[in-house]
Amino acid sequence: MHKQRGLSLIGILFWIIILVFVAILGFRLVPAYTEYFSVVKVLKEIGQDPNLNSMSNGDIRDKFSKFANVDYITSVKPGDLDISHSNGQTVVSAQYEYRTKLVGNVSLVIDFSASSNGQPVASQASSNADSGD
Repeated sequence: MHKQRGLSLIGILFWIIILVFVAILGFRLVPAYTEYFSVVKVLKEIGQDPNLNSMSNGDIRDKFSKFANVDYITSVKPGDLDISHSNGQTVVSAQYEYRTKLVGNVSLVIDFSASSNGQPVASQASSNADSGD
């Protein structure tokens, strides 16, 4: 006798449910990360501006607003930017939360942080606090 092999109907349904869940998760995560990479790109472009240290906070926010309009950035507003001036260097950073509905009453929340110098925002805060002592 030959032993039967293969997937049962329950096995196929299980894998379909897993694949649908992964697809829904992917469709919800791709826009969040696309926008995050746009924010990182804009902040790096602002950080590479040779006139950044002489610009006022309002000028920096206006410049970000112009870049954000071009790159369709909606999660970070110019007022959400943290602009710090220390040791003759200006660092522009943003921390924000991306929230989207996943299924029913379940939401997906992702915390992002980016800065013009490419370093994590948390380490900047600790280094700024250390330099003040």
